[in-house]
Amino acid sequence: MTNNAIKICFAASSGGHLEEISKLTGVREGRECILITEENDFFKSTFCDKVYYVRQINRKQVTFIPAFIKMIFQCRKILHKEKSDCVVTTGALMGYAAALAGKLMGKKVIYIESFARVDTASLTGRLIHPFADLFIVQWEEGLSFFPKAVYGGTIF
Repeated sequence: MTNNAIKICFAASSGGHLEEISKLTGVREGRECILITEENDFFKSTFCDKVYYVRQINRKQVTFIPAFIKMIFQCRKILHKEKSDCVVTTGALMGYAAALAGKLMGKKVIYIESFARVDTASLTGRLIHPFADLFIVQWEEGLSFFPKAVYGGTIF
């Protein structure tokens, strides 16, 4: 199998996380890919040919736990349908759901810590770090928070 035969699932919450992942055009180039992101009235992504939307949730809402479990199952269903080989995510909550679903299905998980995280570790990063196959920080300072991370430079 060549690198171009790998099918990639990109996953990111709306807003800055989605903007960051959309900068990975070089990774996407020549490969089949899908995008999973949150429903958003302000921005419709054209980063991948196929885009799947899940409902945006907030971890402080009363129904968070059942809504999050539902999101994991939605991501799992999409990954199974699309037969993606790996999940690449920049976070946040829905990116974690997709990464967790992918890992539980035996897929490779690549996480890119947020560009905004220079002095502290993100919650998503702390949650994904133990099981990520590749964990990339955009600032060298991030290496002190995540022992198995690699420095990849910024994607902007």
